[in-house]
Amino acid sequence: MNKRRVVVTGIGAVTPLGNDANTTWERLIKGESGIDKLSKFEEANFPTTVVAAVKDFDPGAFMDPKAARKMDRFTQFAVAASLMAVKDANLTIDESNSHRVGVWIGSGIGGMETFENQFRMYEKRGHRRVSPFFVPMMIPDMASGQVSITLGARGVNSCTVTACASGANSIGDAFKVIERGDADVMITGGAEAPITEMALAGFSSAKAMSTNPDPKTASRPFDKNRDGFVMGEGSGVLVLETLDSALARGAHIYAEICGYGATGDAYHVTAPAPEGEGGVRAMNEALKDAELQPEDIVYMNAHGTSTEYNDKYETMAAKTVFGDHAYKLAISSTKSMTGHLLGAAGAVEAIFSVKAIKEGVIPPTMNLETPDPECNLDYVPNKAREQEVPAVISTSLGFGGHNVALIFKKYEA
Repeated sequence: MNKRRVVVTGIGAVTPLGNDANTTWERLIKGESGIDKLSKFEEANFPTTVVAAVKDFDPGAFMDPKAARKMDRFTQFAVAASLMAVKDANLTIDESNSHRVGVWIGSGIGGMETFENQFRMYEKRGHRRVSPFFVPMMIPDMASGQVSITLGARGVNSCTVTACASGANSIGDAFKVIERGDADVMITGGAEAPITEMALAGFSSAKAMSTNPDPKTASRPFDKNRDGFVMGEGSGVLVLETLDSALARGAHIYAEICGYGATGDAYHVTAPAPEGEGGVRAMNEALKDAELQPEDIVYMNAHGTSTEYNDKYETMAAKTVFGDHAYKLAISSTKSMTGHLLGAAGAVEAIFSVKAIKEGVIPPTMNLETPDPECNLDYVPNKAREQEVPAVISTSLGFGGHNVALIFKKYEA
């Protein structure tokens, strides 16, 4: 079977760095941070006092305010990012093509805020006061569902839920839908709005989040003094389409997506497998799928959560996959500026990967001040690097032992 070539023709994002993809990218390559003090639940006295929240987001700028009130925040983000991505792709969806345009948007935990609010209502006033929209607002697939309805996309409509790998898995799954011929265009990515009391309580109890009180330095991937991740929110969405479709439309092409690897650790519910063994297999699968050699990869956008085991094992995984080339590979964790967007992280980082290819700029890893002897590769410390980027691998790892690697390369006719 001939594989159909798949390219990225549109991007849209709502992130802690900005409410569109270009603002986010411009601030990212300047090394600016989207992390701030937690002001929403001060009275809860969480050990974590910093988060990466989306600022000044107005859902009414993208959708009818009445419709927005029937969506959880994560879905509002997804609809906004999707509308921006489709506009960026200059894509018209109508009766002629709607059945060949699909949506695949993942979320790790879905409408957590809706669940908390409605449970409080139930406790205070009983079941009759629970909103009839409670379930359709809460379920993780509703980002994909509402985007499909908003855009009139009637093709494959799905949602991958794989914790912090959800966005990356969704993009990989959407890529394969197009490659095998089940759709011509896919609107794909991830969305998350986890800055809620229960999510913060759960991750605090798990001692997974940074307790550094300084917003600008709390997320410090690969640094010896890292002490956990910083929770973020937002959405990243890409328009993927067949190369033939893109050329026929005269579309702007950011990059070609050419490799997808997904594996399971079969090891532990939260801890990564020793030495990043599962990540190694995902990266090797992606390289095989892309028909590329390790030496062809110039940049790795790492999962890089700023937790002890992730950063150490991801470094070990890179050494296993890339061998001597690992020491020449530029690696960065953009979570040092965006925080960790959980199910949306892989999607936002896929946007950064294709922008790096298109712009010839590698984003930095900020706050890398004290080298960790166990993390001794080139993490592009503290300053973006101008460099030709012919191919990028982006990794995402999730609770439950989910490992994903996506490969993008410069489009060549």
